[in-house]
Amino acid sequence: MILSPSILSADFGILAEQVREVEEAGAEWLHIDVMDGHFVPNMSFAMPVIKSLRKYTSLFFDVHLMIERPKVYIERFIESGADGITFHAEATDKIDECIDMIRKRGKSVGISICPETPLSVIDDYLDKVDMALLMTVHPGYGGQKYITEVNSKIRELRAKMGDDFKIQVDGGVTEENLDDILEAGANVIVAGTAVFNGDITGSVKRLMNR
Repeated sequence: MILSPSILSADFGILAEQVREVEEAGAEWLHIDVMDGHFVPNMSFAMPVIKSLRKYTSLFFDVHLMIERPKVYIERFIESGADGITFHAEATDKIDECIDMIRKRGKSVGISICPETPLSVIDDYLDKVDMALLMTVHPGYGGQKYITEVNSKIRELRAKMGDDFKIQVDGGVTEENLDDILEAGANVIVAGTAVFNGDITGSVKRLMNR
C-alpha cells in the first residue's frame, strides 16, 4: 500500500514543515490537488506552490489535476516538479494526447473518474496508464464522507487489471474504513484530514502499518 498524504488538508502557513514531517514518518508520495474553480467548485494549488515545495522534499509529487483542458497545463506542471500527473477523463476529449504528453516526459500517468462516472469511460485507456484514481467523494472539498458504493468499482477494476496495477482512492479515507478499502483492492491511498488533523507522524504510521 502506498500512502499519498493530501496537502489540501495541511496548514498552508507551515506547509513545508508538515511535508517534511510526513516524509520523515515514512510516506513516499505527496498528493497535490489542483483545482480551477470550473471543473470543481473550488480553487487550490498551482505551479508556484509545487515548484516551491519541490525544494524541500524528495517525495513523489502525485499531482491530481481537477481542471478543465488539462492538456494545456500538463507541461507546466511537469516543469514545476510533478513526478506523476493524474487527469480526469470527464475534463477532456483529448485523453490519448494527455497520456502521450505525460508519457513522453517520463512521468507516471494516471486517469481519474468521479464517483458517478462508470468504469466503461476509461476502459479503453487502462492499458496505457500506470494508475486509475477512483474518486470516493465528490471532488472539490476535503473532509467529505467516503462513498462506500465506489468499493464495488474498486473490486471490478482490480479483477480486470490484476494485482500489480495501481488503483488510487481519494476522499473520505479514515483509520476506521481503511481496511475495507484495502480489502476492496485499492493500493494507493490518498488521505488528507486523516493525516493532517492532529498527530501527523502518528497518523502516517498508523495508516501505513496495515
